[in-house]
Amino acid sequence: MTSINDYDYYLPPELIAQAPLPQRDASRLLVLNRKTGAISHRHFRDLGEYLNPGDCLVLNDTKVLPARLFGQKVGGEAEIEVVLLKQLNLTDWEVLVRPGRRARVGTQLTFGNGELTATVIGNTDAGGRVLRFQFEGQFLEILDRLGQMPLPPYIVEKLADKDRYQTVYARELGSAAAPTAGLHFTEELLQSLSQQGIRIARLTLHVGLGTFRPVHVDRVEEHRMHSEFYQVPDEAAALINQTRADGGRIVAVGTTSARTLETVGQADGTVCAGSGWTDIFIYPGYKFKVVDGLVTNFHLPKSTLIMLVSALAGREQILAAYEEAIRERYRFYSFGDAMLII
Repeated sequence: MTSINDYDYYLPPELIAQAPLPQRDASRLLVLNRKTGAISHRHFRDLGEYLNPGDCLVLNDTKVLPARLFGQKVGGEAEIEVVLLKQLNLTDWEVLVRPGRRARVGTQLTFGNGELTATVIGNTDAGGRVLRFQFEGQFLEILDRLGQMPLPPYIVEKLADKDRYQTVYARELGSAAAPTAGLHFTEELLQSLSQQGIRIARLTLHVGLGTFRPVHVDRVEEHRMHSEFYQVPDEAAALINQTRADGGRIVAVGTTSARTLETVGQADGTVCAGSGWTDIFIYPGYKFKVVDGLVTNFHLPKSTLIMLVSALAGREQILAAYEEAIRERYRFYSFGDAMLII
């Protein structure tokens, strides 16, 4: 059994990035050779120097919903915050509500001067609520006007441009959080990589907020992941499988892409197209079937994400790389700098 404390480290609070850099690909890039443990310090725009023609980058093209709503109880003035998590049908959503004590079943809520209203119709096993919304027109258009990006709680500054919490290739609306490793890419960098002979495949995994929830068990093996919806198109599967056949490397952009690839991966390293729900939990001891390399950000202590990167590169090497990044004053977490494990 593995202790959660094996994945702890101390991060000076001032290294938590509160806002994105003006230029996406100006982020720093720590390159970790997972075979030797060697570390290089570069910038994200240098990514192509570590990729070979015929390698395949796998992007998660999910698009973040502006899923954070602020409203009031009908007949009250106290503010209530709602974060949309999962759409159940045309009108019903699983949500988080703060403060939850003000949102008992039967409570009516109003948002945007009554443009959007909702009734609490149930509770979830995870402590959330089920809301039934009432509105006229298109729900997503209303949400785009009234909603804010559901930034992680460690980001306390207001985001000036909500498009900066979307990747430049975001397309499939449905995430409660951004696949943040992809935030460093620009259209120009993607075009340059493509011209270099790098293949680019796109899949979708709608990120749930559970990805960022702390692990509350002492033993890693006892943790249970939440489920997230994924879709791997035929075109993406064919490109990945051709890369494998040609001897190229599969480099996942983000832990969400990595989890999706390993969900649909076969023993021979190929993948199957399709869609479904995954609750795959990757931690040291896991043998990767598909992923050869990973572009990722720096993750929270004791999180499932730091366990995933530790499974790919080894816990000791990852913690040593994090120590180096802290010494070098890298920026951490969602709006922070990047890491390439190759």
